[in-house]
Amino acid sequence: MDASDELRSLEATGIYRLAGSRAAFVDPVRLLGESYRRFRLVPSAYYSRSFGPSRQGGEAQAEGTAPSPDRKKRKRKRQTKARELNAVERIAEARHQEARPLLISAHNSLLDAKYLLEYLPGMIKGDECRPELETSSENNFVELGGSWRAPFYEMTICFQKPLGQDEAGTCDVQKRSSPLFNRVVRVEENGEAEGEFQGRLYVLPKGSCFMMTDFTHVRDLIPDNPNTGYNLIVIDPPWENGCVRQKEAYPTLPNRNLLYLPVQELAHPAGALVVLWITNREKLRRFVEEELLPSWGVKDPTEFYWLKVKSDGSLIGDLDLFHHRPYECLLLGYINVNREAESGSKFKVLQGSQVIMSVPGAHSRKPPLQKYIPGPKPPRCIELFARELGSGWTSWGNEPLHFQDSAYFSKK
Repeated sequence: MDASDELRSLEATGIYRLAGSRAAFVDPVRLLGESYRRFRLVPSAYYSRSFGPSRQGGEAQAEGTAPSPDRKKRKRKRQTKARELNAVERIAEARHQEARPLLISAHNSLLDAKYLLEYLPGMIKGDECRPELETSSENNFVELGGSWRAPFYEMTICFQKPLGQDEAGTCDVQKRSSPLFNRVVRVEENGEAEGEFQGRLYVLPKGSCFMMTDFTHVRDLIPDNPNTGYNLIVIDPPWENGCVRQKEAYPTLPNRNLLYLPVQELAHPAGALVVLWITNREKLRRFVEEELLPSWGVKDPTEFYWLKVKSDGSLIGDLDLFHHRPYECLLLGYINVNREAESGSKFKVLQGSQVIMSVPGAHSRKPPLQKYIPGPKPPRCIELFARELGSGWTSWGNEPLHFQDSAYFSKK
């Protein structure tokens, strides 16, 4: 497949596979857009961090401008401190040095993809420029879910019957009310729906399912029949993080609470792939590898990397800056899968680390993943601590509708 074919593949699927490397560039807007028929995600809304001031505070540096002398001084100071590493930090630095050749190779393959680099700026901006989102009036589901009124809140779900099912041959809009918190809410397979709640509209993709609860209700997700378990379990925990606390981006959760997530009970007996997003903190990595993954029954984890780039293909930061790496890690491992029996299995298991590159969206928003899924087809997929929905996915967390607000969409 040549470069133009790959570019057409990106437009069709949201994935551009970079030749000669274990890397791919992804466009989350196109990947997520497959879930919608009547709506489209607005690229400039998804990629809002690429436009103007950051919504998390601080000014976004304009492309092509040189850093200020004060910024250079602060950077040199941080680099000086990074040379004075303690024992734990030295282990973290060793991990970085081990990953560094793969990350550099992946990024170089992106810089060599001239067609893709020419395409990126327009992909980020899209046809409709919406650089500033009105977020002040968005519903705060975390606060609402913790209120004594939570059991009484309802969402009005509006959906359309397919064309031709009524006598006039037009779409028949139907409405139903559903408890919003601590209940499973499902959307029909024949098309996306719109949810109305407290004066805001939410776009709900076809075949999606969500449950909005706090951590105390997570075991309500466990299926009554194990054969209806999940083949792909994506987990993006709100890890304890000083930076997140300072910005008040979202509530965090004590790391040890995650030991009680019923991951093994959610897994399909025919096999499940678990994808866990983690930070670059070495103490957290040790806890995950030594305690968390074994408690979930996850075996043989493989490390993937999400390398964040700007719309010109450059990294969002210095690759070697100790405390602000321009990448995040994913650990992928299997439950109920015998990798030694791969030859007789019905699915392909992971082989080696890979790099996913994309332009980041809003804080904590990750590119979607749905690859190397074991077990029966179509796969059953669930995301824990979700902040958006996907077609065919179950999404659980205390704000799975956060990025479903109509402000992020336009009608086709």
